[in-house]
Amino acid sequence: MDIRILLVDDEVDFVETMVKRFGIRKMPLDSAKSGQEALDEMAVREYDVVILDVRMPGMDGLETLKQIRERWPLTEVIMLTGHASLEAGMQGMNLGAYDYVLKPTDFDDLLDKVRKAFERKQLNAKAHKQGA
Repeated sequence: MDIRILLVDDEVDFVETMVKRFGIRKMPLDSAKSGQEALDEMAVREYDVVILDVRMPGMDGLETLKQIRERWPLTEVIMLTGHASLEAGMQGMNLGAYDYVLKPTDFDDLLDKVRKAFERKQLNAKAHKQGA
């Protein structure tokens, strides 16, 4: 089963690199340049895992995370944070993010977290169906 992944980051070079690296592993990755663009994209397509940058112009990652949790509670979110905003990564976890990774990110670490987040999403979706 394919993992539907959305990367939300305003750094074009980073996004292009991630799209290529995930693509090499046969894991297509959609991208959005802002929190609002991500929410618009999620309104028309379902995602399993969102990789979300904390610092973006306009709606930041934490505000975007709050809206994702509200509207798509089963979607798992991994926060991307720089060393200077490590606290924001922790705050994201308190708001319901699955995990966070530091930028510049170790790709294998990020890939592992995406796979684990996807597994958790599948378990939660199964439990949600049984409870419905």
